[in-house]
Amino acid sequence: MKAVPFVKATACGNDFLLINAADMDGDKAEFTRKICDRHHGVGADGVEWLSPGTSAAIEIHLINADGSKAEISGNGTRCVAAHWVSDKTREVVTIQTDAGPKVCHLTRRADPEFEFETEMGQAMVADTLQLNLKGGPVQGVPVSTGNPHYVMFVGEFPQNWQAQAAEIGAHPHFPNGVNVELVKVLSQSSIEIRIFERGAGETQSSGTGSCAAAVASIATGRTQSPVEVRAPGGSQTVRWENDEIALRGPARLICRGEFLWAT
Repeated sequence: MKAVPFVKATACGNDFLLINAADMDGDKAEFTRKICDRHHGVGADGVEWLSPGTSAAIEIHLINADGSKAEISGNGTRCVAAHWVSDKTREVVTIQTDAGPKVCHLTRRADPEFEFETEMGQAMVADTLQLNLKGGPVQGVPVSTGNPHYVMFVGEFPQNWQAQAAEIGAHPHFPNGVNVELVKVLSQSSIEIRIFERGAGETQSSGTGSCAAAVASIATGRTQSPVEVRAPGGSQTVRWENDEIALRGPARLICRGEFLWAT
């Protein structure tokens, strides 16, 4: 048996376990599935595996709760930034993700809660795409924010939206899967979203999902930057200016512990 240290953090209800990669030399996908189980493990939407950075302060690799790999989580990256600055006086941290380096600027600190504005890079917005589902055709805007998203605009959130989003996530058009966001426009400067993520299912929030939803709403003329993005777990603010995305939101350190792993 091995005791693997972890830190648990959350960003608007999107929760992650932060673990040093060197502390776990076995199958990280299997370990992630076990530790993320909300009944038999610690419970989380995924694990951010941490390693010393070469061109950045720290390097991270995200594995979702189901054991699948993901390029990046905006919220997960912010959780790592909170962990990194928690015992330091620095206010800027560069984190190397599988979607490139992300620079997190500390804007508020009230330990154990932090707020950052993260330089998320550029977005790629495609033309509206129609998908044929079992219940009929749907339309959405494909957006890449370092990982793939399909953004659908709705007047109200349908009762069966999770089943529909799961079907979209498994659609043949997206061989590597896709994150799905349903967006209700509230005003020129605010939207409300629901999120269904690859490898995690419905989540309380999503950093890259908030970016994708805001970018799609701005690109289609429904809103103007900056956009407040409201999700069940809380609100974040997205600026999309000069083709660069900035994401502002909180992250909170919850606890530290050890997960007992049968080797």
